[in-house]
Amino acid sequence: MAISQLELTAMTKSNNLTEKFGICKYISEENNSRLKSIMYPKKFTADSYIFWDGDQTEYLYYVLSGRVKLIKSTEEGKDMMMSILQKGDLIMEMDGFQVSNHNFSAVVIEDAEIGVIQKKDLEILLQRHGDFALEFMSWMGLMHRITQSKFRDLLMYGKPGALSSTLIRMCNSFGVACEDGIRLDIKLTNTELAEIIGATRESVNRMLSELKSEGTITVKNGQIIVQRLSHLKEKCNCPTFPVCPIEICRM
Repeated sequence: MAISQLELTAMTKSNNLTEKFGICKYISEENNSRLKSIMYPKKFTADSYIFWDGDQTEYLYYVLSGRVKLIKSTEEGKDMMMSILQKGDLIMEMDGFQVSNHNFSAVVIEDAEIGVIQKKDLEILLQRHGDFALEFMSWMGLMHRITQSKFRDLLMYGKPGALSSTLIRMCNSFGVACEDGIRLDIKLTNTELAEIIGATRESVNRMLSELKSEGTITVKNGQIIVQRLSHLKEKCNCPTFPVCPIEICRM
């Protein structure tokens, strides 16, 4: 069953929005220039670590190109993927500006260029420009709402709901409207999907097979194509009113 024209139209509009995901959507062009003026670019190859869980939080990291995943490892050696970030996203611990320790690791998914920012330089910038400080606070509030919405989906709707929610978020973050539906322009293994929702690879295999048999998704060339977005929304009780803003419903 192909995706409806209404969903396809919505997806096309959301694609235009995803071009301005990240902190650049919440600060003015002038303040964005100020932020970029205090960073120095550094290149990272795929699978390399930008920082490790436990490292000191002396720096912030602005994704100039490429994609980065944030992971939390347990004492048993299991990984949980917290976020997948892309161009325009800023990586920082939400604990103010005191030097502490990272509670997660940042791993480069594909070759990336990262703008490295010293915390003390950003603090000076915020002190000098009140408008930038207000915009920065708005962005930090958004990051908290994204985290809260992810926990809601993971805790309240079981693993099938969590997987459906993740696929919807991936549509908003990496979706490309195509003839068959919404193609996810990112390749994740079933193990990586399991890391996102805190499930086993075997259970993700089973849930994906059920979604395929229902005609909700299909897979071509290793990429998932969502054909029935409305069915995914039903599985995770996605609110129809008020509609969850696309800025919140993202990876």
